[in-house]
Parts: sequence; structure tokens; C-alpha cells
Amino acid sequence: MLPYQNLHQAEAALGRELSIAEKLWLNYSANKPDYLLHYHNILFLILFYSIAPLPYMFIELSRSKRIEKHKIQPKIKNSFQDMLKCYKDVMKTFIVVVGPLQVSSYPFIKLIGIRTSLSLPSGGEMFWQFLVYFLIEDYTAYWVHRLLHSSWGYEKIHHVHHEYSAPMGFAAPYAHWSEILILGMPAFLGPAVVPGHITTYWLWFVLRQMEAIETHSGYDFSWSPTRFIPFYGGAKYHDYHHYVGRHSQSNFASIFTYCDYLYGTDKGYRYHKSILRKVTL
Repeated sequence: MLPYQNLHQAEAALGRELSIAEKLWLNYSANKPDYLLHYHNILFLILFYSIAPLPYMFIELSRSKRIEKHKIQPKIKNSFQDMLKCYKDVMKTFIVVVGPLQVSSYPFIKLIGIRTSLSLPSGGEMFWQFLVYFLIEDYTAYWVHRLLHSSWGYEKIHHVHHEYSAPMGFAAPYAHWSEILILGMPAFLGPAVVPGHITTYWLWFVLRQMEAIETHSGYDFSWSPTRFIPFYGGAKYHDYHHYVGRHSQSNFASIFTYCDYLYGTDKGYRYHKSILRKVTL
């Protein structure tokens, strides 16, 4: 909760005029306790999970020949009922597992220093924090993912996520409840190491979810702006991991490809690409 009763007090305390974004933040958050602002995160996760996969759903159901050439595994068609079932299963996990996790994690969020106060972070500050968050999450999630492909980890936990050998947008967070908790830890590490404003914290989880939805979309669009991100894996890269399934020892990275390259876990994928290239030629 902000310690200001009005705009005049806030500007007097900061010694300057508030920006438009800061005025909006003051009006919205001034009378809301910090724990309530923290609980917004689960609402954003549900909202963006419900909306972001919709374009991919409409594309899939349209069966358009012009779009079909961008589908990575065109022989597998997901019906509306398939998508609806996946959506319901994920929403149950969000409500039963992720919701209580968000509620119980509030003391930790306060402890590490996630702030709700003015001033708001600049665009540059948010950019560098997001870069750190993505790198930390990507590196740690790589090793967690590799562990989940051990015999025990796959049999007991990770096999649920691989029920979709041809993933779709709604299946990005589809997993065993314990996997949601386990892979949630790398996502928290970045904000724990470099804590920032709660708006940065919100946006980080939204961006991470949007990336996961695109990676699991099942479509590789040549016009996607993510193609310009260095070392970014994308949908085709992760789709191969699902295609191989249980015995996959390749493409464990969740976002970037450098870990797979450094530790030699992209050899299967590179061989697969070379074979496809020869067939095409």
C-alpha cells in the first residue's frame, strides 16, 4: 500500500511531477494492500493463458491450406474437444496448485524485496531485468528438464506433459501438478536474485507464459518477430523434443539453444534436420 493519500503528497515525496503511468499506478494501488497486488499474478496467468492460445486454436480449426504449410506436424489434427479438455485440465491445476502457491509465496516475495512503491521502473531497467530473468530461468530449467527425463522423473512426473506428441498452445502448461511446482522454481529465481517492481514481476510471468505458448503452438511462422532473438529456440525446436517423446535426449532448453549446444544435447535435432534437408533436396 502506498504511503500517499493523494497526488500532491506523492509528488512532494518524490520531488518531481509523476509520469502518466505513475499517476495511473497511484490511483490504482494507493488503497490496495501489497498482498492483494501480489495475488494479481494468478489472475494474469489465467487471463493470458485463456486468451493467448486462441489465435492458434482458430488457425488449427480453420484447416486452411495456406496456413497448413506452417504446421510442424501436419498429419496430427487437434479437435475443439481436444483443446477444451486440455484447457479444463490446466485450469484445474491453476486453481488447485498455482493459486495456493501464489497465496503462500507472498511472505517470500516481500522478503526478497519485490516493491509496490513509486517510482515505477524505466523501460531500460525492465529490459535488463527481463534479460537476467530469462537467462537464469533458461539455464536452471534446462537442468531440471534433463532430470525429468531420467527414468524415474519421466515415469512418475514428466510423462504427463508428453501426452501431446504434437503440442498445441493450450498444452504449454499441461503437466503433472508436481512439475508445475518444480519448474516454477527456476522462474522465481530471477526475481529473487534481481528483485524489482511488482509490475515487472507481473510482466515477467506473462512474457514467460506467452513464450511457452508460442513454443508449444505447433506452428513455425516465418514472420514471427521471435526469429530475430539471438539463440531463440522457438516452436520447431521444441516440437522436435515432443515428437521424439519419452526417449528424447535432445532440445531440453526452454527458451534459448545455447545450453543444448554447449552440453551436446542438440545432436539428435541437428541430425534430424540434416536428414530432412537431404530429403527436401
